[in-house]
Amino acid sequence: MKTLFYIVILVVLAGAAYLGYKAYTYTPENSGEVACTAEAMMCPDGSAVGRTGPNCEFAECPTPVDETPSDVAEHIASKADLIRVTSPEPYEFIESPLIVTGEARGYWFFEASFPVTLVDWDGLIIAEGYATAEGDWMTEEFVPFTATLEFEVPAYGVRGTLILQKDNPSGLPENDDALEIPVQYAEETLEVI
Repeated sequence: MKTLFYIVILVVLAGAAYLGYKAYTYTPENSGEVACTAEAMMCPDGSAVGRTGPNCEFAECPTPVDETPSDVAEHIASKADLIRVTSPEPYEFIESPLIVTGEARGYWFFEASFPVTLVDWDGLIIAEGYATAEGDWMTEEFVPFTATLEFEVPAYGVRGTLILQKDNPSGLPENDDALEIPVQYAEETLEVI
């Protein structure tokens, strides 16, 4: 009986030693995984992208301004009779402070302003503020506006979204509306991790 006990202990110790050796000698090269290198984090345009998770998962490379995806272009076009943003353009590189300019119909405002939000790639709010009318907002015509948002570049991801919300003092969902513009954080503020 003692002999069987010693054999079981010996097998368990040998298995533990084998697993310890495998863990000690593990490298991505011998496991078939891709090693994280600085080159793996560079986009074709030379800009760096941030890590989005463990195991070498990185954010997508930025889409050049002249290659705006059709769904983004359609969304912006669908709001053109209500609100038009002149700066920033879709997928433009932005820095803090971000100055947002454009024009919106008078009924997009309430008390001469409407909310503006900047979110990171995961939808987390990194800046909030208000766009202010630069003229008489009590009209159905277009009224110029300006907003300034100060923010810190998110630790992960290079993309975000600028959201310009129609002010809705009634709180009724049928009166909600928003324009979403994808943006990118300035290349020089990104760190390769």
